[in-house]
Amino acid sequence: MPRENKRQEAYESPVKAILTGITDLFRRPVEELELEGVPDLKGRKVLITGASSGLGFATAVELARRGARVIMAVRSGIPQKGEAVKQKSGSALVDMIHVDLSDPGSIDTCIAGVKERFGSLDVLICNAAVVTNQSRTTKQGLDEMFMVNYFAKFLLINGLIESGCIRMGGPEKPRIIIVNSESHRNPEKIEWEAFGIYEPYGIKKSVSMYGYYKLLLLTMANELSRRLNPEGEPACPVAALCPGPVNSNIARESPALFQPLLKLVFRIFFRSPETACRPVVYLAAVDQLQSTPMEYLFLMQRKPMDEKATDQENGRRLWELSERLREKIAGKGE
Repeated sequence: MPRENKRQEAYESPVKAILTGITDLFRRPVEELELEGVPDLKGRKVLITGASSGLGFATAVELARRGARVIMAVRSGIPQKGEAVKQKSGSALVDMIHVDLSDPGSIDTCIAGVKERFGSLDVLICNAAVVTNQSRTTKQGLDEMFMVNYFAKFLLINGLIESGCIRMGGPEKPRIIIVNSESHRNPEKIEWEAFGIYEPYGIKKSVSMYGYYKLLLLTMANELSRRLNPEGEPACPVAALCPGPVNSNIARESPALFQPLLKLVFRIFFRSPETACRPVVYLAAVDQLQSTPMEYLFLMQRKPMDEKATDQENGRRLWELSERLREKIAGKGE
């Protein structure tokens, strides 16, 4: 059987994707990137979403430790989580700004606050994600997981670019990093007719929907890179990564009956946030990214993305649908 087909089968269901991810943790890597020798981040302003816990919190600590001015964009934990990052990193260059990624209005307010308080950014890390125990609607009638895991990133990135917070053409190229998942390989296709339309589902479908929205996110990231770097010479490199299974609180909405078992499995088999954040830190700091328009890492290894995510027609179509939805939501808000 061709290698590509085997790779597709390994991610054809959420359970297989999780088991494959765990198995990959114990495989000897063909090529593993190293943080040793990667430059520090002194003088660089980094905005990271979902930084109040788990992977985002650990990343904020490590980036602050490496000299970055870290801006934690969070829904809760202000100012306690920021103080904790300062204490753990030994750096005072840590700020916080509120954002609720389920609310487009809150995203707009955050963008305005970033522009007023911090000016331009050097690195944007889109990290926040959620797995709900069942479908929920936002105030705009969208699925909350669709909003937080995909559409909020589209709104935030484009808003920061349009406001001048992510500015191309200077001596230092800004970069955009998107925390994704190998579960982007699960879906068979993109459901174009259902884009942005709320449909109820229960916990059994939540995990597969998570993978589906990660496919949308990675497809958008590739299209974003093509639009920002049309000549192949990066003006704003875009990178994505899967940190592998992380011992975090992303499954906090799972049924109480399963919580003890999940916590045990996470603790035994999943990576600590402090270990899992290494590829995020690498992509935020490495010089090599300046000459690469698009990069994808699984753990600390380069890996091809699913073809659906790199398909140019998929990217173009997804971008157009996302723009239409953005305009529709903006119209409702007037």
